[in-house]
Amino acid sequence: MNPLTVDIIGYFAAFFGTILMLPQALKTYRTRHVADISLVMLVVYIINCMLWGVYGYFMRSGPMLICNGLALIIGFLMLSMKIMFSR
Repeated sequence: MNPLTVDIIGYFAAFFGTILMLPQALKTYRTRHVADISLVMLVVYIINCMLWGVYGYFMRSGPMLICNGLALIIGFLMLSMKIMFSR
């Protein structure tokens, strides 16, 4: 397959992988309701993003680095809201 086509697919996957948690993050920010959000799921999500980011770094994959870097930021925001709004 053409490398440009592979990169385009990678960037689309990065886009959708990144926005995966965004609707939940926005809803959580608006409602301040975090009781139904699993702390374990957030920690596992963050670890997953970190590991995929490291893998993307070693594979020299821009789409993988972008996706997991932004997803990691969203994951940490969600974790922060879980901690702050649980009080």
